[in-house]
Amino acid sequence: MQVGPHNFSDMEQKPTSLLQTAVENLNAAGEALYKPEEDIISYAVCKYSQNALLNYLKGFLQLKGYETHDHETIQGLYNRCKSIEPKFKQIDLHVIDCKTKEIDEEYCIEVDRVKKCHAVADHMDTVLRSLKIV
Repeated sequence: MQVGPHNFSDMEQKPTSLLQTAVENLNAAGEALYKPEEDIISYAVCKYSQNALLNYLKGFLQLKGYETHDHETIQGLYNRCKSIEPKFKQIDLHVIDCKTKEIDEEYCIEVDRVKKCHAVADHMDTVLRSLKIV
């Protein structure tokens, strides 16, 4: 649902705040990931990457004037973004198992899997930067 000018309540984050949080999440995931493999905390990489994806998607939608809701999934938000901006089709979510679930439900513990999730979040950042959104 598209909305007109939106006054954000104290409970809502503004799109620019969501996008900034997404960048911070991506950076934190990268810091957690780029350690010697035995020191990687996969749960942290997973959660930061998931949150980066959610915040990028919600920030983009809100910036374009669309409402978002707390319990939307990565896949649902992605589908909405893809219908608005064709460049989102460049982002491949197939490696993310949790894309159709609320992110608090599960997480990956395998380093290779969280690396893939981080790579998707990083690619989303690249696409949004190419659109001059971030």
